Amino acid sequence: MITLHTPICDVLNIKYPIIQAGMAGGSTTVELIANVCNAGGLGTLGAGYMMPDDIRKAIRDIKQQTDRPFAVNMFCAKDPINPNEKKREHEVKDVLVSTGKHLGIKEEDIQFHTSDPFDERFQVLIEEEVPIISTAFGILPADKMEAAKKRNIKVISMVTTVKEAMIAERAGVDVIVAQGSDAGGHRSTFDIKEHPQGANIGTFSLIPQVVENVKIPVVAAGGVMNGRGLVAALALGAQGVQMGTKFLGSKESGIHPLYKKALFDSTEEQTVITKNFSGRPARGIKNTFIEEFDDSGVPPLPYPIQNTATSSIRKEASKQNQIEYMSLWAGQGLRFIHQENPAEMIIKELMGEAEKILG
Repeated sequence: MITLHTPICDVLNIKYPIIQAGMAGGSTTVELIANVCNAGGLGTLGAGYMMPDDIRKAIRDIKQQTDRPFAVNMFCAKDPINPNEKKREHEVKDVLVSTGKHLGIKEEDIQFHTSDPFDERFQVLIEEEVPIISTAFGILPADKMEAAKKRNIKVISMVTTVKEAMIAERAGVDVIVAQGSDAGGHRSTFDIKEHPQGANIGTFSLIPQVVENVKIPVVAAGGVMNGRGLVAALALGAQGVQMGTKFLGSKESGIHPLYKKALFDSTEEQTVITKNFSGRPARGIKNTFIEEFDDSGVPPLPYPIQNTATSSIRKEASKQNQIEYMSLWAGQGLRFIHQENPAEMIIKELMGEAEKILG
């Protein structure tokens, strides 16, 4: 018998088996996270690009607005960077300057040096006693996992294959989020060398296979937008769902208004998986930037170098309201998002529909 109160609710101390994805780049505002938590789900701060001091402030602000558990998401990428890639920086710079010329982008605006204060970010989570840590692109290093376990911090890891799920379980992860190819944003594939475009297994093919091969709770991510998706995920053995695109369209999300409108106006046919913005495969709405970079014939640099290199274009596009040059991450369930609703309403409607289906 399918029940909407699953074991994961007890593991994470939440009322409903719904996780708001930890989307980096400013979309997961303090208000969104707190309101998801207060409505019974698990809100997640996307801290992948944040500086340690900003993470600390956000955590403290969240705690002022909710007394419920929440998560902080970190990137654990170990992408190999070939020294020869350095020689290609001038090629990428030429493409970006040409693409961004009408935005006023000049050569000096394109930077390649990238810092990754991973240890400092993690230390903030420990010091601020974050209840749950989630990871993308890989799992926490062994010493970080041990530090989290000593403090009774729950660890969630996103995976895209059964093999990755088994690796995560052996490493001590408490909950697995199985991310299907339907999902918006970055593919959470561990080994980008083995899967250059990410491991693109559909959500409802991936879920039952992961469930069959691990003993820890599994959460479904990718294309779940309503109560029917939740019930279907539970029927396949998942204990909950993680939703990103649906919450991007919420009243509290921090994305650009034109980005939000694009979510409401687009369909499943308009998303593509691209490395052009960050160097890692990610699903988003196709626009002029993606097309022009593809047409150049120049391969993007690896993550995180490409992400740094395109930063000035993305920021300037946002300032100038030029949606064709923003990164518009989105999943394939776009026909189920039509208007800006509060996070609380999104959760209530989803749970109400699921309960109705279950009779």
